[in-house]
Amino acid sequence: MSAHIPDPEPSDPAPRPAAPPPTAGGVPPGETPPGESSTGSGAGPYRPLTRGWGMGPLVVICLLAFACALFFLAYAVFLDL
Repeated sequence: MSAHIPDPEPSDPAPRPAAPPPTAGGVPPGETPPGESSTGSGAGPYRPLTRGWGMGPLVVICLLAFACALFFLAYAVFLDL
């Protein structure tokens, strides 16, 4: 049993048809158009921030950080005894 495996790169390739002239958009038919060009980094108009962190969450985070620092300070003093 022998199977005929075609040569992937024939020595005498068939002539390729000429490419059609480009259209008004500059890309010939059948070609992939270029990706979007981007000149800015933002997705929309610039809007300054109007709101920031509320005072409540900021106080809670600071109290938690202070409590953790106090705990580790007490732990270090306890280990030193």
